[in-house]
Amino acid sequence: MGEDHRKEGEKINRVAAPPAADRSGAAPPVAEAARLRDLSPQQWKSGIAAWLGWLFDGLDMHLYVLVATPFVAELLEVAEKDPQVGQYSSWIQAAFLFGWALGGGFFGRIGDRLGRSRALMLTILTYALFTGLSFFARTWWQLLIFRFLAALGIGGEWAVGASLLSETWPRRWRPWLAAVLQTGVNLGVMLAALASFLLAGSPRAVFLVGVLPALLVLWIRRAVPETEEWQGAKRRATQVEPSFRELFRGSVRRTTVLTLLVCALSLTAHWAFLFWFVQQLRNLPELSAWSDPEKSRLQSVVFWVVILASIAGNFLAAWLARWLGYRRAIAGLCLAYWLSMLVTYCVPRDLESLWYGLAAIGLCQGVFALFTMYLPPLFPTLLRTTGAGFCYNIGRVFAAGGPFVIGFVTATAGGSSGALMRVMAWLALVPLGAALLARFVLRETRGRTLPA
Repeated sequence: MGEDHRKEGEKINRVAAPPAADRSGAAPPVAEAARLRDLSPQQWKSGIAAWLGWLFDGLDMHLYVLVATPFVAELLEVAEKDPQVGQYSSWIQAAFLFGWALGGGFFGRIGDRLGRSRALMLTILTYALFTGLSFFARTWWQLLIFRFLAALGIGGEWAVGASLLSETWPRRWRPWLAAVLQTGVNLGVMLAALASFLLAGSPRAVFLVGVLPALLVLWIRRAVPETEEWQGAKRRATQVEPSFRELFRGSVRRTTVLTLLVCALSLTAHWAFLFWFVQQLRNLPELSAWSDPEKSRLQSVVFWVVILASIAGNFLAAWLARWLGYRRAIAGLCLAYWLSMLVTYCVPRDLESLWYGLAAIGLCQGVFALFTMYLPPLFPTLLRTTGAGFCYNIGRVFAAGGPFVIGFVTATAGGSSGALMRVMAWLALVPLGAALLARFVLRETRGRTLPA
């Protein structure tokens, strides 16, 4: 399988014959840095740009999750417990995930054609602009449109940032890089929770915080150059560059389809949990006498607990990948995700007992850090951002159905906290499928040189 993949990469990139001294199309070998002080200024700038992009990614993607219930209720002019709130808020979240999927493919293609640095700037401007415009929404469908458009940039930033780092930093550091990058997302989520906490009385105002990432673009434009590997591949591809269809040809097709399935299954459960555990928390019977600002502050604190556990999970996942390899680590963490969700939601629980289950689920979310460095090496250079972005983010098309289905089923059952817990328990079966696929079907990429 590895030989087939190498030949397919050569086929995709042979649109122009490389010089005789470099017939494989690969970049000339360069001694990898062994310590942080050995890194070049370009590597540092690329790493900082990708990390900050992911930080603000996490900020903008979770602002809505934290204020969905009060903000949608405000737009609909109904009480928070009205079934319409759950229904329309889940539609908005589904549109967001669908936009995220399209953005991964769209900006991934831009990243392969125009360069990683340029594409990174475009993605950040897109999600910052439309997150800020959400402040001006006056109806639920206006908010849906703004969230969909913001998601295009958020989905694209994942693919571009992952490729930028995988092409500039030492490959033996990839598991730890994945953990550090994902920690940027987690800290962004914590900033979103902090904004929600401080602006608990005004859910609309939190979206203005999402404009801040636009300032990062000014620095990226001046300081972050294109990667040498991408520039070399562009010089060699002087005639026709590989098209999107190449993802579904030859040995690359098998990689695309299987990776897409694993991402779709794992992300469906993950995003359904991230969206609905907050709603379930707000509807606990013991919180019925609490005011809306009090509930908002509680959910911000709970979000911090989940995200702190997730940060620990990132480095646990990196350690597992170094020890077991990416494939076994992804399979094991998906299996743990299944068990922790099942145990947490299989029976009704009060707030005190939920803390432990939510922390366990957060720890298992470290699995998503591994996709960052696992996916890019599966694809040739001029399909790398397209392939990684498409497979990871198109999985969100399937994931978009998670919040919608849970919202529909829960509303049908009366919208109670108990009904939501039962649906979440059944949803726990989804990451089990991802665990089986990852263990027995996917290829290992630990220590591999990136294909040309």
